[in-house]
Amino acid sequence: MMHSCVIWSLCLLFSLFFSSHAKHLCRPDQKDALWEFKSEFYTDGFHSDDGTPVDKKTERWSNNIDCCAWDGISCDPKTGKVVELDLTDSSLNGPLRSNSSLFRLRHLHIMNLGSNNLSGILPDSISNLKHLRVLSLSGCSFYGKIPSSLGNLSYLTNLDLSHNDFIGKVPDSLGNLKKLTDLGLDNNKITGNFPHVLLNMSELTQIDLGSNQFEGMLPSNMSSLSKLVYFDINENSFHGSIPSSLFMIPSLIQLYMGRNSFSGPLEIGNISSLSTLGFLSLGENNFNGPIPRLISKLVGLWYLDLALWNTEKRKVDFSIFLHLKSLTFLDLSYINTRSIVDLSLFSDLMSLGYLDLSGINLKVSPTLHLLSPIEILTLSSCNIAEFPKFLEKQTSLSYLDISANQIKGQVPEWLWTLPFLQYVNISQNSFTGFEGSADVIQRSEILLLDISSNLFKDPFPLLPNSTKFFLGSNNQFSGEIPKTICKLTSLDTLVLSDNSFNGSIPRCFENFSTKLSVMHLRNNSLYGTFPEESIGDHLKSLDVGDNRLSGVLPKSLINCTRLEFLNVENNMFNDTFPFWVRFLTNLQVLVLRSNKFHGPISSPGEDSLSFPKLRIFDISKNGFTGVLPSYYFASWTAMSLFTDNVDIMPSRFEGRDSGNLYNSVSMTAKGLVMELVGSGFTIYKTIDVSGNKLQGNIPESISLLKELIVLNMSNNAFAGHISPSLENLTNLQSLDLSQNRLSGEIPSELAKLSFLARMNFSYNMLEGPIPKGTQIQSQSSSSFAENPRLCGVPLQETCGRGDDATTQEDEDEEKEEKEQVLSWIAAAIGYVPGVFCGFTIGHILSSYKRDWFMKISRSFA
Repeated sequence: MMHSCVIWSLCLLFSLFFSSHAKHLCRPDQKDALWEFKSEFYTDGFHSDDGTPVDKKTERWSNNIDCCAWDGISCDPKTGKVVELDLTDSSLNGPLRSNSSLFRLRHLHIMNLGSNNLSGILPDSISNLKHLRVLSLSGCSFYGKIPSSLGNLSYLTNLDLSHNDFIGKVPDSLGNLKKLTDLGLDNNKITGNFPHVLLNMSELTQIDLGSNQFEGMLPSNMSSLSKLVYFDINENSFHGSIPSSLFMIPSLIQLYMGRNSFSGPLEIGNISSLSTLGFLSLGENNFNGPIPRLISKLVGLWYLDLALWNTEKRKVDFSIFLHLKSLTFLDLSYINTRSIVDLSLFSDLMSLGYLDLSGINLKVSPTLHLLSPIEILTLSSCNIAEFPKFLEKQTSLSYLDISANQIKGQVPEWLWTLPFLQYVNISQNSFTGFEGSADVIQRSEILLLDISSNLFKDPFPLLPNSTKFFLGSNNQFSGEIPKTICKLTSLDTLVLSDNSFNGSIPRCFENFSTKLSVMHLRNNSLYGTFPEESIGDHLKSLDVGDNRLSGVLPKSLINCTRLEFLNVENNMFNDTFPFWVRFLTNLQVLVLRSNKFHGPISSPGEDSLSFPKLRIFDISKNGFTGVLPSYYFASWTAMSLFTDNVDIMPSRFEGRDSGNLYNSVSMTAKGLVMELVGSGFTIYKTIDVSGNKLQGNIPESISLLKELIVLNMSNNAFAGHISPSLENLTNLQSLDLSQNRLSGEIPSELAKLSFLARMNFSYNMLEGPIPKGTQIQSQSSSSFAENPRLCGVPLQETCGRGDDATTQEDEDEEKEEKEQVLSWIAAAIGYVPGVFCGFTIGHILSSYKRDWFMKISRSFA
C-alpha cells in the first residue's frame, strides 16, 4: 500500500510538472517578438474572392494564452523557442521592415507568410533566420530584386517566392543553397538567362520558373540536375533548341516548356522505354519539322501537349500516339498538317479524358464509337460537316467545343440529355435552331452556351434553366428581346450583340440584376431609355453601343462599383457628363462617343477627375463645352504609370473558348473614322475628346500620362501654345491636334518622340519652322496644312535660305507612305467591347480545365 502511494505521488508530481511546463512553454522574448510582429501590420479590408472575410490568425492571439498555442505558431517542446510560423492568408497588410521583430525569432525552421499583402522590398535581414528549412513567401506582392542574402540560409530545403513582382536576375548566391530540393520562382518578372547556378545544386527535385521573362537558350548539360522530378519554364522567352540531355534525367516526371520560343526540330535523344516521364508540355512554341517518333517510347505519358507544332504541312503519322496507352490528356491542336485524320484512330486510347484536335481536318464516321471516358473535347476548326453522332454515347462529357466548323441544321435533342454536360460552344457554324421539347431542354444542366455566329433566327430558342453564361451574338434574331431570358435566374453573362433586336431593353432584367455581371447588347436597333431597374451592383461590363437608345445615362450605374467596361457609343443619349463615374474606381474603359452629351466635363470646384484604372477614354463627337483645368488629368494613374494588374489578353484557349465575342469600336485617327478590332487593351491607353466644343489651353497635366498611346483632341476650340512638356509622352504613337485655335510654334521637343508615327497639326494658327526630326518631317504636308505662318519640310514654304521647298515628287511619296500606314492604329491599339466578356468566359473555362487537370494530376501522384 505504501509502495502504491509513492507511485501515485510521483505520478502526480510529474503530471503537475509537465502541466506547469506546458502552461509556460512559450519564452517571454519569443512572445514579445510575435506580439510586436503583429503590431507591424493592419488587417482591415481583406475579403476573399467571393466576398467573405478571410481568416485573420493574428486577431485570435491573446495574452491569456501561451503563445505556443496561438494560431500558426509551433514551438520546440524542450526549449520553448518558436520553430514554425504559418500565417498563410492572414490578411497581413504592410511592408516587411528590415528591422522587423520577426527576425528575432532566430530559431524558426518553417516560415510561411504566403498570400498576404507585404508589398515592398524583401529585406536582406531575412538572412538572420539562419535555421530556416522552409521559406514560403508566395503571393505577397514583394517587388524589387531577390536579395542575395538568401544564399546565407544554408539549411533551406524549400524556397517559394512565386506570385510576386520580383525583377532582375536570379542572384548567384542561391547556388550556396546546397540542400535545396524545391525552388519556386514562378509568376514574377525575373529576367536574364537560365540561372546556371542551379546546375550545381544537386539536391534539386523541383524547379518552377514559369511565367517570368527569362530568355536565351537552355544550357546543354541539364542532365547534371540528376534528381529533378518537376521542371517548369512555361511562359517565358527561351529560344533555340531544347537540349536532349533534359530528357535523359531518369527521375524526371513532369516537364513544362510550353509558351516559349523554342524552335527547330525537337531532338529528344535515345529515350529509354523505362522513362518515368508522365507529363510533357511543349505546346505553343516555334518547333518545326516532324513530330519525333521517339515520343512513342514514353509509354508512361499521361499528359501530352504539342499544340501549334509547325510540321510545315507535312503528313503526320498519328499512330505514334497509339503506344501511349496511359494518356488522359492529349492536345494536338493546330499542328499545321495536311493530314486528314480519322477520329476512330484514337479509339484505342481508353483513358482519354481530355482531347483537343482543333485545327486538324477530321474524318468523323457516323458509326464511330469512342470508349474512352472523355470529359473535355475540343474539335474547333476541323472541317466537320455534321453534328458528331458518337457524342450521344459520351456520357462523361462535361465540356464540348465544336465551334468554327461547317455544321448545319439543328442541334440534336440528345445533346441536352447528356448527364454531365455543362459547357457547350457551337459558335461559328450554320446552326438554325434546337431540337427538343421545352421539358428536355430546360432540364439540362448546361451552364455555358455559346451559339454566336450562326444562323439562328426567330423564334428565339428555349434555353436551359441552369444557363449562367449565354452568348448569342451575330445571329439573325429580330423583334424584341424575349422576356423568357429573364426567367434564367442564375444568368451572369448575356451577349446578344450584332443581331436585329428592336424595341426597348426589357425591364424584367431586374429579376436577376443582382447577379448579372456582363450585358452586351451592342449593334442592334434598340430604342427608348435604359431602364434603371436593369442595373445590378454585380455589373462589370456593359456594352449597348450602336443602338438608338435615348434619354440620360442611368445614374444607378453609380452602384456598380465593380464596373470595368462601359460603352454607350453611337446612340442618342442626351445628358450632361456623368461626373459620378469617378466613384467607379475599377473603371478601365469609358466610351461615350457619338451621342448628344453636352456641357462641361470638369466639375465646378473640382479640378481633377480621379480615374485610377482608366485606360480608354473616348467622349468624341458630342457637344461638350468649357475649359479643362490645368491639372485635369493629374489623377489618371493607369495612364501615368506602367500597370499590368489587369490581363485581358485572351490566351489561346481563352480566345477560342469564348467564341466569336470580339466586336469593334469606332475611333478617329488622322481625321478618318476607322473600325478598330483587337483582342485586348491591356497596354493600350487612349484619350479621344475630338469633335466637341472644348476651349482654353490644353491641360498641362496631360504630359503626366506617360503611357498614353493615342491622343486625339482635334476639332475643338483649344487655344494657346502647344506645351513642350508633351515630350514626356514617350510612348505616344498618334497625336491629332488639328482643327483648333492653337498658336505659336510646334515645340522642337516633339522631335524626340521616337514612336510618334502619325501626327496632325493642320487647321490651326501655328507659325515658325517645323521641327527637324525623322518622325515629324516624314509626315505628309497635309498634317501641317492651313497654318499660314508655318514653314519648313514637308511644306513648300521655306524658313530661309537653308531649306529647300518640298518637291511634288516628295509630296507624292509622302502621300503613298501615309496610305501604307493608315491601318497601323487598327492593328496596334485595337480594343473591343467583347474583350472583357471573352476574358471572363475564357477565365471560367480555363479554370474549369485547370480544376479537371488538378483532379487527374492527383490520381497520378
